[in-house]
Amino acid sequence: MADVKISKLYKRFGAIDVLKDINLEIKSGEFVAFVGPSGCGKSTLLRCISGLELISEGTLEIGGQDVTDVGPSQRGIAMVFQSYALYPHMTVFDNMAYSLRLQKMPKDKVRDMVQAAAEKLQLTPYLQRLPKALSGGQRQRVAIGRAIVRNPKVFLFDEPLSNLDAALRVQMRMEIAQLNKTLSDTAMIYVTHDQVEAMTMADRIVVLRNGVVEQVGTPMELYENPRTLFVAQFIGSPEMNFITGKNAAAYQAETVGVRPEHLQIESSGGAWFGSVVHYENLGADSYIYVDMGMAKPIIIREDGRSSYSTGEKVNFSPKGKSYHLFDGQGRPIPSVT
Repeated sequence: MADVKISKLYKRFGAIDVLKDINLEIKSGEFVAFVGPSGCGKSTLLRCISGLELISEGTLEIGGQDVTDVGPSQRGIAMVFQSYALYPHMTVFDNMAYSLRLQKMPKDKVRDMVQAAAEKLQLTPYLQRLPKALSGGQRQRVAIGRAIVRNPKVFLFDEPLSNLDAALRVQMRMEIAQLNKTLSDTAMIYVTHDQVEAMTMADRIVVLRNGVVEQVGTPMELYENPRTLFVAQFIGSPEMNFITGKNAAAYQAETVGVRPEHLQIESSGGAWFGSVVHYENLGADSYIYVDMGMAKPIIIREDGRSSYSTGEKVNFSPKGKSYHLFDGQGRPIPSVT
């Protein structure tokens, strides 16, 4: 088993608490993503798990063993960074075999382990190529394969797809998610600034803010039931709409949050109104951007194609009770009728 248990973890740099009272349990076979804005502590937490940063206070267990003060090489972890860090003069095979050879493993065992990892990652045809002859996605697969051959208890990914173009990121998201299913005895922890990556790949998401865990849950739990205004703002693409001031007063809330797909344009009446400033037809759906005098336009999603004119006045409302109410401290409050 490769369970990871973090208890009352703090990380300080001088007098500054970068991580504060982190308590998490990650099960063997689980894929957990750490998300949050820049500077929230997600990469620092990953480095504490890896042993690259010392924990200031608290404990870390991997596979039931306390590894708080154990060196990185003894923790049974493998880390994949956004930079591939491949040896340019070595073939794919030799890059993947390097750590095994350092352990003085027999040649036939090295060969079998590398070939098994290459097969999982569709790298078998490229084993004799140099990194310069590979695409960015193939290089990242080699970096992942180099980690797989070590048979780690825990995989740590630190924004591994940020250097790839959009199409390759989608492809690699699928490949990493499929890899997780084949490594059922290994926990995977994935740091990303891209919440779409987290939503599409993770079993659970940990949302961090200012070194504190805001919420932990499945992607749909966070999407449908955010526990704070911050989580509601951070999860979802396009992001949730936030209506404030007198437009929220009728709902007895400081802020009303409504996702674009939960708004509908009315032929008359409606809870709110505004002027169309832009619209986008994307084929299967459309986005209408409406100015109602707030910092950001409201986004309304409609199925199929839409046709609106800039400056056109529209009335719109939430669909049923598909909205979220927040008080002045950003805490959710029950819906009112």
